[in-house]
Parts: sequence; structure tokens; C-alpha cells
Amino acid sequence: MADKMMELEILSPERTFYNGEASMVEFNTTEGYIGIYPMHVPVAVVVAPGELVIHEVQGTKEAALHSGFAKITQNKVTILAEVVEWADEIDLNRAEEAKKRAEQRISSKSEGIDLVRAEASLKRALTRIQLKNK
Repeated sequence: MADKMMELEILSPERTFYNGEASMVEFNTTEGYIGIYPMHVPVAVVVAPGELVIHEVQGTKEAALHSGFAKITQNKVTILAEVVEWADEIDLNRAEEAKKRAEQRISSKSEGIDLVRAEASLKRALTRIQLKNK
């Protein structure tokens, strides 16, 4: 598959996170987990929290991808991410604390708690913990 590559660009508000070639990229969308190969049918998708896996000639790279949008064409995937981070950038203690806070908000069932936001926070924390513990 090394002879069939596509351009991959991942941008966040803070930086160009990744710009290179990949033989495949995998990530979560609101419709489910997808894997993109070169020559994919053009599509735009909404990114959901989860693990991002970049397949390069040298091997794979993994990151936590939390939300955003992706534009997929035959020769390029562009991901506009709100938050994306490599495993070595994740503070495990902070992620564990965020998990506890989100779980407490969800289980409290208090009026005024934004359940959707709390569940999204929990998913982000779990993604960070899972990636960091690999």
C-alpha cells in the first residue's frame, strides 16, 4: 500500500498538527468509526471524540481527536479539529480528574446540568486516558 498515498492535513486553532502523507487514516465520526484510503469518494463528515490513527510508510501514529470536521477527497484528507493531541501531550492526572467530574455531573441528575456537555466531556477524558495508557 506504500505506493498509494494521500495527503493528510490536520489543523487546530493553535497549530498545524500534522501535514504529510498517509496510506490510511482512521477516526470517529458522528456516523461511526471510519477508515479512509486514497481514492476515497469525496465526502465531508463531522468528527466525534475518539482515537485518530495515521498509517504512514514507517508505521502508525496515534492521537486523541476530540471534535471538528473532515473534508475527504480522492487524494487528500483535511481535518479541522477543535482539539487534537499526541499521547505525550496528555496529562493523565488531569484526564482522570476530568473523568471524575463528568461522571459526578452525569450521576447527580441535578437540574441545570447540561447532560450532553457532560457526556461529551466524559468521552474526551476517556479517549485521553485510553490513548495515554496504550
